[in-house]
Amino acid sequence: MTIEGYSRAAVQTYWRVPELKLGFDLGLQPWSFMSTPNWFVSHAHLDHIAALPVYVARRRLMRMEPPTIYLPAEAVDPVHALMRAYQRLDRGKQAANLVGLEPGQEVELSRELIVSVLETRHTIPSLGFLVWERRKKLLPQYHDLSGPEIRDLRLSGVEVTKEIRLGRLAYLGDTNPAGLDGNPEAYNAEILILEMTFVARNERPDQIHKFGHMHLDDFVSRADRFKNDWIIASHFSTRLHPETIQKIVSRALPEGLRDRVKVWL
Repeated sequence: MTIEGYSRAAVQTYWRVPELKLGFDLGLQPWSFMSTPNWFVSHAHLDHIAALPVYVARRRLMRMEPPTIYLPAEAVDPVHALMRAYQRLDRGKQAANLVGLEPGQEVELSRELIVSVLETRHTIPSLGFLVWERRKKLLPQYHDLSGPEIRDLRLSGVEVTKEIRLGRLAYLGDTNPAGLDGNPEAYNAEILILEMTFVARNERPDQIHKFGHMHLDDFVSRADRFKNDWIIASHFSTRLHPETIQKIVSRALPEGLRDRVKVWL
């Protein structure tokens, strides 16, 4: 998978995975991202949603089909109002399919891909997302049969396979540690994208968690739980220079975790 995007706290957050034909959050909308038809918005803070009308307008300008934008159910009506306001200002139709989601729901994007909606913890309604790849696996009792025999069983109505799911990508948006611990499957996804807003030692974890964010120490204390191939840490505060952030994180993470964490700046 190709991971593209950027995230900095209170500035902008936007990600996309072109192979999966989906993106996460719309804090900015590069022109090259316009062709991606499905977007999952974690929450409605401006640095995560400000470019939504721009994206919708560009799709219309290029005569592309209206996109589908999934977002917290509580945000649907306000976003509709926002789009109507821009439609009056711009005098261009804002056409998009807004789909409100609740934790526990699933979105079937294709025969192979399904997205689980996760509960996260932020200062406003927020969601995380886990992208699964679905595959069919032959049941053990039919392993010794030939292809034609399996075909005949299937045609007769016998279920010869079972569905298995591979967690390809988890995206948690903005959340405190409860949004991670409450979704243990995120620890096992192939790629995990999540915030590490604060890294300095003089910052108080209780205040950070109260405002729905995570600290570097939250990663260190959970180091043995991360089974992901890659962990993309992002959404860093602008209080520190990128080089300083990189040094602090590299020194603090234990070796087994440090090798898999990508500090995205």
